[in-house]
Amino acid sequence: MNDNLPPHAPGNHAPGNIAPDPCAGLAAIHAQIASAALDAGRDPAEITLIAVSKTHPAAAVQRLLHCGQQTFGENRVQEAAQKFHPLQPAWPDLRLHLIGPLQTNKLREAVALFHRIDSLDRPRLADALEQAAQSTGKLPRLLIQVNIGNEPQKSGVTRAEADLFIRQCRQRFGANLAGLMCIPPQGQDPTPYFRDLAAMAHHHGLATISMGMSSDFISAIKMGATEIRVGSALFGHRN
Repeated sequence: MNDNLPPHAPGNHAPGNIAPDPCAGLAAIHAQIASAALDAGRDPAEITLIAVSKTHPAAAVQRLLHCGQQTFGENRVQEAAQKFHPLQPAWPDLRLHLIGPLQTNKLREAVALFHRIDSLDRPRLADALEQAAQSTGKLPRLLIQVNIGNEPQKSGVTRAEADLFIRQCRQRFGANLAGLMCIPPQGQDPTPYFRDLAAMAHHHGLATISMGMSSDFISAIKMGATEIRVGSALFGHRN
């Protein structure tokens, strides 16, 4: 697949907020991942980078695909469908994660489009996913989003309810329940929150621990993250 997109001068993220050198940005993030992992006595290969492409155009995604990035995160089902449906035939190894809240009226489209849903956060959504799996015979892998800071404005199952919800979802979804995800409170040291989520995942025997973004993924890796989510460092700032 040819990349016929025009180059952009360094420091210029327009049009479409395409980062000036996405391959250099991707290499820099991987270097930081490797350094943090080695400092923690871990194998850098254990850690997956999710490129957060929400609000960025398909051209920006295509550039990063040419750099070797294959896993992307989107917040909205409709936006993701418009952006990724044209790209998927040419990029069969592309993996797409829904990292934003999922409304039940978008469920069928989400199940068809995404390889994984990272925001399972309430019993009603679990009910709807189980029904969709029974009727369509298809179910993406799932992460439970934990409201690790018990913040009323954030999505996610509360810490008090998390253990029961995780056990119930494991009974329902079996191996399709891959792990846990969290976003720690802004403006606080994220380390204890990351440590708690990792401990919760280990307690339940869940292998995937998705935590850490551009500002705090070093700490997340040291606390056991197996996935991190990075957006602006790869794509430039969003409008």
